[in-house]
Amino acid sequence: MKELEEPYLQLIRDILAHGHQKDDRTKTGTISLFGYQMRFDLSKGFPLLTTKKVPLGLIKSELLWFLKGDTNIQYLLKHKNHIWDEWAFKNWVESSEYQGPDMTDFGLRCQKDEVFNQIYQEQKAFFCKKMVEDDSFAQKYGNLGDVYGAQWRHWKTSQGETIDQIQNVIEQIKKTPDSRRLIVTAWNPEDVPTSALPPCHTLFQFYVNDGKLSCQLYQRSGDVFLGVPFNIASYALLTHLIARECNLEVGEFVHTLGDAHIYLNHLDQVKEQISRTPKKAPTLWLNPEKKHLADFEMDDIKVLDYNPAPAIKAPVAV
Repeated sequence: MKELEEPYLQLIRDILAHGHQKDDRTKTGTISLFGYQMRFDLSKGFPLLTTKKVPLGLIKSELLWFLKGDTNIQYLLKHKNHIWDEWAFKNWVESSEYQGPDMTDFGLRCQKDEVFNQIYQEQKAFFCKKMVEDDSFAQKYGNLGDVYGAQWRHWKTSQGETIDQIQNVIEQIKKTPDSRRLIVTAWNPEDVPTSALPPCHTLFQFYVNDGKLSCQLYQRSGDVFLGVPFNIASYALLTHLIARECNLEVGEFVHTLGDAHIYLNHLDQVKEQISRTPKKAPTLWLNPEKKHLADFEMDDIKVLDYNPAPAIKAPVAV
């Protein structure tokens, strides 16, 4: 249904109308609102935006990467997913081993200098190719620290043990579905300084009612144009996968944002997007032969009847 997309489009309108201009870590500048909530009824379709094309392949591979407990981008690059390239690439160009052109502040320089942008793209292409082909290089520069996969599946305790939060919450949903403790957190204050990017989607909670599984995400920081559409689809997919394993139907995905922001260099893009008319939401298809999270591969997850408007490109703020 078309109205499934409306909460996201209204978020853009509200930020443009009522947002506050702020400086930020990337030095790009944003317009932001603090404290915002969207609700998506997953029984009415899959919330993959239709006002611009959102690549499900990237969402699938990233979520499966998280669920595997992986923190090295080699898996993503083997599936042609470049979402996390910038942070790993930065690890390499700031290392003593890097002997190429100076890449200081490469994110900002790429936006202003076409010649530099071409050099940057060449260096990054070399880096990604080497990451896929050279396991030792990937181990050295591809690990992003204790990001989502580590926190979800291998949370480190003060006693030196690990906790598999995903498996624990699945067992809790099955045994005590009315519990108010069906929570997975990625925010570990001790690990924040060593993470390439401290978790933006910090905590999510499940809720079971009338045979349906709902999920609420608290996201401390949301890049509304580039990141939030991925987050919406990713957590909707996660809810479907957990519901499948727990023999439940899907309910709502509730998305609560802390700092919801539009980067100043995305203003033209969001204005173009909200000028478009949303189409009917697609339907999610999960391989009926698969039930457990560990069994799902890329080909087991598809969307049907997805007919979006063309993609809208925008730079990533790093």
